[in-house]
Amino acid sequence: MNYNTIKDKLCCPFDKSELSLQVITLDEETDNVVEGIITCQECKRVYPIISGIPIMVPDEFREESMEKPMLEKWKSFIDGKEVKDFRLID
Repeated sequence: MNYNTIKDKLCCPFDKSELSLQVITLDEETDNVVEGIITCQECKRVYPIISGIPIMVPDEFREESMEKPMLEKWKSFIDGKEVKDFRLID
C-alpha cells in the first residue's frame, strides 16, 4: 500500500480517528510500505502492515498469536511499549 494513501485516506475502522504510521520497510521504487505499524491516535489500536497489506479487521477476527511475532520483532519501532488486546499499553 502506498505511503500517501495510508496517511491521507485511512482512518481507524472502530472510532474513525486519525492514524499514525511507523514505516519499517519501504519499497523505494514504488513508495509502497512493505512492513509497518499503523496506530490509532484515540483508541491506541495497533494494525500491522505485512507484505504491503494493512491488517485492519475487527478484533474478533484477528489472531493475536499470528500478529505477536511481528510485533515482538518490531518492538523497537513502538518505543518498547507492550501490545495487549491489539492496543498499545504505556
